[in-house]
Amino acid sequence: MKSTVETLSPTRVRLSVEVPFEELAPYINEAYKSVGQQIRVPGFRPGKAPRQVIDQRIGRDSVYAQAMDPAVQANLNKAVTENEVNALGRPELTEVKPIEEGKPFEFTVETDVTPKFELPDFASLKVTVEAGDVTEEDVDKDLESQRLRFSSLKAVERPAADGDFVQIDLRATQNGEEVEGGSVTGMSHEVGSGNLLDGLDEALVGMSAGDEKTIESTLAGEQEGENAQVEVKVTQVKERELPDLDDDFAEMASPYDTLEELRTATRERLENQGRTAKANEARTKTLEALIEAVELPLPEKTVTDEVEHTRGHLLEQVQQVAGGFEEYLQMVGKSAEEFDQELRDDVESNLRQSIVLGQIARERELEVSGELMTAEVVRQAQQRGVPQDQFQRFVDELRTNGGLQQIAASLRQQLALEEVVKEASVVDASGTELSEEDLFPGRAAAEAEAAGDTEGDSDESEDRDAEDRN
Repeated sequence: MKSTVETLSPTRVRLSVEVPFEELAPYINEAYKSVGQQIRVPGFRPGKAPRQVIDQRIGRDSVYAQAMDPAVQANLNKAVTENEVNALGRPELTEVKPIEEGKPFEFTVETDVTPKFELPDFASLKVTVEAGDVTEEDVDKDLESQRLRFSSLKAVERPAADGDFVQIDLRATQNGEEVEGGSVTGMSHEVGSGNLLDGLDEALVGMSAGDEKTIESTLAGEQEGENAQVEVKVTQVKERELPDLDDDFAEMASPYDTLEELRTATRERLENQGRTAKANEARTKTLEALIEAVELPLPEKTVTDEVEHTRGHLLEQVQQVAGGFEEYLQMVGKSAEEFDQELRDDVESNLRQSIVLGQIARERELEVSGELMTAEVVRQAQQRGVPQDQFQRFVDELRTNGGLQQIAASLRQQLALEEVVKEASVVDASGTELSEEDLFPGRAAAEAEAAGDTEGDSDESEDRDAEDRN
């Protein structure tokens, strides 16, 4: 096989391929075998008719035509590999000549490719993360939210105030006529939450059980944006009772016996969450800095194809949730133009990241270990609620639909980003440079544990060797 590459633009090339006729034998043989299984020739069992007979019945050109697709695909893959073409998207077959006896088979394809670009010096990337350290105020706020989860409501004989819960009846009218679906009775509402009608919370403050009031408000739902008169009646006022923050509360609300133990555990949990948030922010901002430092033209056809593919997939999901695209746009408050622009921006951003991180992975010769791959597959299975007895079926489905390749590609990009994060200058809001433990929390402990396991295995092996010698 011979092939040549012609550069059409920084993001597109043309591949011209010429395959000697003798190299087409595997594809022609398979085509004759397939055709022979499909036709019935008197005197011959299926698949046993000689080529001469098949040629007489359907024509040699028809058999050769069936051999063309696999011949194109196999030799295209060879040409891409031999010419080190980093193809993107699906190549387009622009010209193909029929297979002729004894003559070379020729075809031409055009494909988008990864553009050539220069990676920056990773050490030149400057990133500042805003996530701060855990304060006592943070601990107090978290403990207060824990108290709220164990609060109770008690009826009171006083006017409602912010934070109280009221039981109310509502009746909306327009021009003296009740709005369809505009009445409700016995609704519980937290005063000050702002999750009902505009102006309702302000009206409720100071109202007692039995009080009535009419307010002007804006409707939601089918009459969204229309004004109406809403009659409000309070039937009950309740205040929230919080448990005392003491040892009894700690014992009731947690596995701990004392408030001090609960406070310590809460601080540790928040610190762990803070470390994770800081590491995630560092990765996100480092990636943003990396992409911004790279001049990268994007292949237009690949972008357009991916936009159309993603749009079609999203429309299927939208129809299940909102019933139609127009209804979905109303629900999210966007125009069709805004939706399409945001979708295109997302596709371009993801493609840039994939191209840049892919080049880093190639240059650094990064490979995904079997352990890392297995751990990610298990994590995804757990995330999707796959029962243990169906795990192998889940893996087989991933293998069939290309999911395993997608997982491997994603993990490889993560490894590439880690390389950048390690070398970039990442500091916190105070200007202190983040350590590797800050950037990759828990990794040192995991590696130490793994090393310990390996050392333990080595010790056991030495003990067994000693026993054998004895």
